[in-house]
Amino acid sequence: MSDSDSASLKKRPLRSYFWDTWDKSPEERKFLGKLDACLLTYAALSYFSKYLDQQNVTNAYVSGMKEDLGLHGNQLNYITTAWTCGYVIGQIPSNLLITRIRPSIWIPAMEVIWSTLTMVLASTKSFEQLVAIRFFVGLAESSFYPAMQYVIGSWYRPEELGKRACIFHTASSIGPMFSGFLQTGAYNGLNGVHGLAGWKWLFIIDGIITLPIALLGFYIMPDLPHNTRPSKLYTQEQLDLAQRRMVEIGRKPPAKFTKAKFNNGNGPSTSMIFWLKSFLNPDGTQKYTVGQINTYPLGINAIAVVLTLIYAWTSDALGSRCVVIVFAGLGNMSVAIALAATPVYEHITRRWALYYLTSFMGGISGIIMAWANELNGHDSEKRAFVVASCNMFAYVFQAWLPIVIFPQVEQPRVLKGNIVTAGISAGMIFFAITTLVLQKRDARRKKRNQQSADTLSDGVAGIELDEDDTSVKKLDA
Repeated sequence: MSDSDSASLKKRPLRSYFWDTWDKSPEERKFLGKLDACLLTYAALSYFSKYLDQQNVTNAYVSGMKEDLGLHGNQLNYITTAWTCGYVIGQIPSNLLITRIRPSIWIPAMEVIWSTLTMVLASTKSFEQLVAIRFFVGLAESSFYPAMQYVIGSWYRPEELGKRACIFHTASSIGPMFSGFLQTGAYNGLNGVHGLAGWKWLFIIDGIITLPIALLGFYIMPDLPHNTRPSKLYTQEQLDLAQRRMVEIGRKPPAKFTKAKFNNGNGPSTSMIFWLKSFLNPDGTQKYTVGQINTYPLGINAIAVVLTLIYAWTSDALGSRCVVIVFAGLGNMSVAIALAATPVYEHITRRWALYYLTSFMGGISGIIMAWANELNGHDSEKRAFVVASCNMFAYVFQAWLPIVIFPQVEQPRVLKGNIVTAGISAGMIFFAITTLVLQKRDARRKKRNQQSADTLSDGVAGIELDEDDTSVKKLDA
């Protein structure tokens, strides 16, 4: 965020810190109300369904899929990695495509594909089939999150962007919460219906939920301010207003490609579900039921929702993304260190509380995406590339790092996983501070260059004035 942006934020009336449209004109408030209702509703619903899909494999694994398909060792890690590989491969190409293809067509179309493939998972009969289908599910889903963050960054100003990016992101915590309840319901109510196991019904239900959301997207999903067409949702005057808003903050529309243009595994939080599954009664039976194993960890996601919204409002109010990122990183590092130091089956209450706090950094992705949108607002293609790259590199590490530091066979202790998580949090803090320092340096350079340009312009104007005065004197003579 530039110095001028920060100054404008300080002048805002108090009510605008609760909701940023309250100090705007009636015309702008009406437009933003429509945009929020359409873009954020579709974004949140779709992200909710995507996270249903991401979580359902783990829920299915502990609810009978492991036994039915004869899975063993670290095969769940490999199934997750297959999805991650597809997700990584597709992100940057997809985000560059939506600068040329209308997002209102591309994003819902990919959603139709991933919901169909999710239902196909119910028919799998082997580990190899699971791996193959999950790869293509990840490839289809790769079009969504970075693309939606890019689109959101194309419509909102700095004092609005953090809240919208994080409201959208809260669906990533709500989705797994519902996945746990859905798996419990599927296992208890549908297990054996039409000859299908309860875990298979989870995949079918997820697909059924996602399809109508995708179809809704074809109607209410906007494109970008420069190519959204006037309709019943947006008038030409409102679209002109949207373009002026972006011009005022220097956020550029797509231009020609040129040569010069060019979070995330769950980690400790996933361990809780395996920790619960590891408790046994004296007779060797599991202490917790399938329903309890799937629902008790949902407190992690509830805390993530609350923290995400707190981070969003705080970062927009302060006009700073770095402060919130550093705070969340310190909290996450402390929780990981405490988990590493706490025995698995002693101090049960303490470990339960620590698992719930592993979502301390859960909402930071939205803040990082908002910051990336702001830092690259001067170049639309670069912004699309950087936003996708932020998410892609997170998943590049997720493709292999959990296998190394959170292997299935070491759950739920995963000592090295907690230690490495603390180190990653420290690294994130370092890079956030470094980014802020470089941002301020670039702002100073831009200011100096602008002052030099203004001085040169004044000098040229002075020379022209002197020449005019000389000409006048000659005429007088």
